[in-house]
Amino acid sequence: MQTKLRTYDIVPNENICFPIGTILTVNQLYDILDFSTVFGKHKKNGIDINNLLKALVSYKLTDNFSISKAHEWINRDEVLDIFNLPEFSERTLYRVLETLGNNRETIISDIQDRLFTRYDFEHTNINMDWSSLVLYGDKSPLGKYGYSRDHRPDKKQITLGISELADPINVPIGITVEQGNLSDQTHFKRTYQQVNRRLKQGSLVVFDKGAHSVDNTAMIRADEMHYLTARKLNRSDDKKIATFWESSPELIDPENGIYGLKIVKTSSVNYFYFSKKLQKEQLDSKARKVMRQIKEAKVIQESIDKNKKIPKRFRINNVLVDVTYSLQTKLMELDEQEATKLLEEHLITGREGFFCLKSSENLTLIEALQTYRKKDSIEKIINSLKNEIEIKPLRVWTDASIYGAVIIGFIAQLFISLMRYEFNELKHKSTKFIKNSLLNLTVTVDCTKSRAKRYIYANFDTMNTLILRQKWTKS
Repeated sequence: MQTKLRTYDIVPNENICFPIGTILTVNQLYDILDFSTVFGKHKKNGIDINNLLKALVSYKLTDNFSISKAHEWINRDEVLDIFNLPEFSERTLYRVLETLGNNRETIISDIQDRLFTRYDFEHTNINMDWSSLVLYGDKSPLGKYGYSRDHRPDKKQITLGISELADPINVPIGITVEQGNLSDQTHFKRTYQQVNRRLKQGSLVVFDKGAHSVDNTAMIRADEMHYLTARKLNRSDDKKIATFWESSPELIDPENGIYGLKIVKTSSVNYFYFSKKLQKEQLDSKARKVMRQIKEAKVIQESIDKNKKIPKRFRINNVLVDVTYSLQTKLMELDEQEATKLLEEHLITGREGFFCLKSSENLTLIEALQTYRKKDSIEKIINSLKNEIEIKPLRVWTDASIYGAVIIGFIAQLFISLMRYEFNELKHKSTKFIKNSLLNLTVTVDCTKSRAKRYIYANFDTMNTLILRQKWTKS
């Protein structure tokens, strides 16, 4: 006699289920911004480029693995129907990327036109920042070895420049791609000149010390704009540090123990700060470095005492380089306490906790610090592009396709940022949560015996309902 329910038998069928939230959102924003006129003029024959782009951006916000996987994802009957596409080859998507790359400057300019036509942005102050992306493949001249922000010095890379309208807008309006070994100071010119025509006179350009140079600040001032940047400390600043406390600095942040001095010059203003919190962090970091170097010295000394080879990590590991090592540590003549003191004297400079901002605008100490701190919004956009939109690593080969792949990622990030700008409820939601909400909204295509198809939508939540049902009112 049966005492419990049996497991239901699962009968295979032809039904499929896939995320529909991202597709509907991309279609909606694509039409709102009139992107059909931006891209349509660059491909007039064959498969509609706009439908292909909608599909690519939707995939970028959904699974996002590679162009090969994108081709498989799109080339399903039900997905092709949604985008009004015929079945196509993988090569078609690569040609789309190359088309975007070959026309990148016109495309970015046209996207800016659509943004500034639709939205009456409350200001045109901008933040700018630069980063790098790992590049898989070695055929593109853009790929170079350089300082890797992705901690992959073994891989070639490209450098990326991003511009965004500053808080409270936080919408990206420009993106540039350069060779992987280009410095931020040099890359600055391309990134700035891509957006400077969109800025109102007197707008503030904020960027970090890596891109600061006399030529770059002069370029901004020539356009009758203002700048705010960080400045590297040098020997002349040691004199200010020596007399900092005698100059009666102003306490501007009691919580973090930040004090400041304002130094007005003829054409610029220096904002000199000391932070107890920053000092502690830097001293802790140097203390760890001291202990690490003592530990390394002990390992080397032990190898010397036992007449063993020096460990590989302390040697040049290159078969083409023949090196004879003769190492002697100071541990023979110093005890650990004396060695620690020697390292501290070498590593601790007295600049710990001090930093300097520089501006062409006469701001208060608090205004300058708060404005510069808000620049972290563009760092969040770069993190979103890399780790949530996932434009890294790039798996394309030609320069044009690299540019095209980056533009696809830029459009996906732009759409996410516009959702935050349009809806206050999403203002502080991360890209990850917005993507997940849109992915949760699915459609099941129920194929009946008569071959008729029934579409069943499921998993509505507050966020995806807001995005898809509420009117986009800011215009």
